[in-house]
Amino acid sequence: MAQNPFQDGPGPSQRQKRVGELLRRRLSEVLQRGEIHDPELNRIPITVGEVAVTADLKIATAYVMPLGGQNQDAMFDALKRNKGELRRALSKGLTLKHTPDLRFRLDETFDRLDDTRRMFSDETVRRDIES
Repeated sequence: MAQNPFQDGPGPSQRQKRVGELLRRRLSEVLQRGEIHDPELNRIPITVGEVAVTADLKIATAYVMPLGGQNQDAMFDALKRNKGELRRALSKGLTLKHTPDLRFRLDETFDRLDDTRRMFSDETVRRDIES
């Protein structure tokens, strides 16, 4: 089996990917519906870009971004403050034996996408691609 040259070890298993996607969808639903009883958290529209799960499925890292990229500190404070309630809400909608511990990181995908677009719009790069 070929390995990704940009990773140190093998990539996530199909099970990790499947569980991560289930958690991402459920977390998005919980946040969108305002199922957590925290007005501050419910006021911040949050995008859940990805959820990465460890091999033993005990830790899930959710990559999140507030809509518009503003209020990041308030978002992280609210998410960390409600981590236990979020975990309980996630467990209600899933059929996992154990609900993983949640960690939150800033989703920087859009920043990298902007950098990539800027690079491809450079005249020198466009000339290389087109020739």
